Amino acid sequence: MRRHRLAVMLSGGMLGLLAGLALFAPVLGWALGLDAEAVDLFDRLGPPSADHPLGTDELGRDLLMRLLEGGRVSLAVGLSAAVAGSALGTIIGLSAGFVGGRLDDLLMRLADAVIALPLLPLLIVLAAVDLTKLGLSQQMAEAETTSLIRLVLLVALVSWPTTARLVRAQTLSLREREFVMAARSLGYGTGRIMLRHILPNTAAPILVAMTLAVGNVVLFESVLSFLGLGVRPPTPSWGNMLTGAQELIWQAPMQAVWPGLLIFLTVVSVNLLGDALRDILDPRTRQRRR
Repeated sequence: MRRHRLAVMLSGGMLGLLAGLALFAPVLGWALGLDAEAVDLFDRLGPPSADHPLGTDELGRDLLMRLLEGGRVSLAVGLSAAVAGSALGTIIGLSAGFVGGRLDDLLMRLADAVIALPLLPLLIVLAAVDLTKLGLSQQMAEAETTSLIRLVLLVALVSWPTTARLVRAQTLSLREREFVMAARSLGYGTGRIMLRHILPNTAAPILVAMTLAVGNVVLFESVLSFLGLGVRPPTPSWGNMLTGAQELIWQAPMQAVWPGLLIFLTVVSVNLLGDALRDILDPRTRQRRR
């Protein structure tokens, strides 16, 4: 940890700051007397001022509060999808590595198939599916919660193979260790061995993979929202804020700079933190550095 103090402090501090501001956005808005949804057409694209620290957008809404509310959505989607994808990958990788045989072959060929697919075009096609054709009512299909859940599920369904491969490789080496053989000789069942002895020893690669996946998910959410297939307005996210700013890039460039900068800082901070955790938790990396 001491060798990576700078990376951990910078990336962790930046992520903590962004997450804290997004989490307490309603409190901050109440304290400053700002509302992310308040429209003022007489103050469109206003410059930074005492009333609006970062100015206003094309509808006169406060840009600072829109960024903070958008951060709540983007970070929540990124974290939820990364956790869901890592959980699915952990279950699949643990089962494939410990059981082996035909189940291992089937699950790993499925992972190969998902990895071989072009993820962004696949996500665009799946996100464009009309949910009313799947039996949902029009009101439910257009609900904000539905769009967020669909986005999390779609990203989780295409992001699990990396975690699955890591967990499988770790499980293959652990299942032949002495403590696993001792557990088998004591008559422990497969489920207990996997949960009590194998899973805790795969926590390090799972944590690193999940950390690195957050940055990718934030990018996926931003791209889908930018294309109009992710979080739908008026709910703000950094991606759909970029969509609204693309026609104003010459008239009001800061409308695009601020959400783009926050996406950049989030992804870079998450990747730096993930790389630092990988070096800290991987004993082979520590030995090479010595």
